Amino acid sequence: MPALDRPLANSNFTLDASGVAGFFGGEEVIAAIVAIHFFKGQRWLGWYNLPGSYTIARRFGQLANSPFWDRLFPGPYEQPESSFGLDGKPGPKFVASLSGTVISETGYLGHLAMEGCKQREVVVIPGRTTLPVEVSLLDLRDIERVDMSLRQGDLRRALPALMPMITSFVTCTMCALYDDWFCFAMILLGILAGGVTTFVIGSAELSIQSVRPPLGVPPGDGMLIETRTVLVVKGEERHVNVITKGRFSMRLAGFPNHSRIGICSLLLVVQFLLQLLLIPQGSLFGQIMFILSLSVSWAYAYFLSTIPKAEIHKSWLFNCLGNPKIRKFQLGSRTTMTVFVCLLLRDGHDGSTWCPDTILRDFIPNDTRVWRAWRNKVARQLNADYHDSLSHLELDEHDLADLGEMDTKLLQTLLHDATSAFMGYLSHFGR
Repeated sequence: MPALDRPLANSNFTLDASGVAGFFGGEEVIAAIVAIHFFKGQRWLGWYNLPGSYTIARRFGQLANSPFWDRLFPGPYEQPESSFGLDGKPGPKFVASLSGTVISETGYLGHLAMEGCKQREVVVIPGRTTLPVEVSLLDLRDIERVDMSLRQGDLRRALPALMPMITSFVTCTMCALYDDWFCFAMILLGILAGGVTTFVIGSAELSIQSVRPPLGVPPGDGMLIETRTVLVVKGEERHVNVITKGRFSMRLAGFPNHSRIGICSLLLVVQFLLQLLLIPQGSLFGQIMFILSLSVSWAYAYFLSTIPKAEIHKSWLFNCLGNPKIRKFQLGSRTTMTVFVCLLLRDGHDGSTWCPDTILRDFIPNDTRVWRAWRNKVARQLNADYHDSLSHLELDEHDLADLGEMDTKLLQTLLHDATSAFMGYLSHFGR
């Protein structure tokens, strides 16, 4: 078939796109590649002219872990989880109420659990208001098993990838029809490099790794603590460990050397070098087709880069835990919050296995006569049958004799806060 008359054949204008093709859109494409694992079948939908080839090669080439690849792609080695954003922000402090375990800083899953609870609808507990504090309850006691594999989204969410694929194949075909074999070859090479890279990276196995506790450990009940937010977690130690000690795990093809990632990165570098040499040899029409394919691919990459990755990660975590029920409350003061948290942690335990003194002192360490009296009264009430009577939260003759007028008024106010916590708890969790 003879070549068609090439549009713009008589134009003296030329587009030298080769110099920017290896860098243009690199960061957006990296963000898009990170999102490959969000949807089913995404690894099969990377067959389009990939922009930013050199930037991508430098970033992911460092995952290949051998002397050869280290020389070819120098730089600090990162774990795949770091490169793909699976080890984000650290989580809050965790304090176990039964075992006494204290983790000063949990991992990314602790952060996701806390953020996921903040998004729930809040129930306001009536009472005195100073500086409101939120308390959430994440109940894992009804979980039968934890699915440590990560569930990907619907394939239909990945179908927009057809747009850059169709554009790349159409522009490649147009270059062939108009006898521009240089640009044809470069678009085709970009399609192959993008498809192979997407497939190799998309074939990684994603899961959640946790710590298996020894036999005989008490339940893992405890709390994640931030300045104005507390998340109470109740359940078996092995289930709570998913949040407090677990992490996302990513096992790439070719583990542990990741040589396939190195080969893909080398292919991207070859693509970049050949673009530098051959794109200037193409016609103006072919260069326009080349830029068009890159532009549509970049637009799709930008679309993927805007997907809220933390929301996907949260859905992975809560799906793993069986989408447990979460309840969220707002307490008007720190004293009310402290008592309410103690009530949530006491649920299901008696005085022989649970002691509130440490928790009360952790939240309110003030060591004055008023606060010592308040902690003693609240602790006695927590260990008593509070469903019928809250008599321990009332002032007695001993309090009036030991405290001055101002201290007595303060203690009475604090005891009213505690009473509000008990009444709020009983109204929502039954008498």
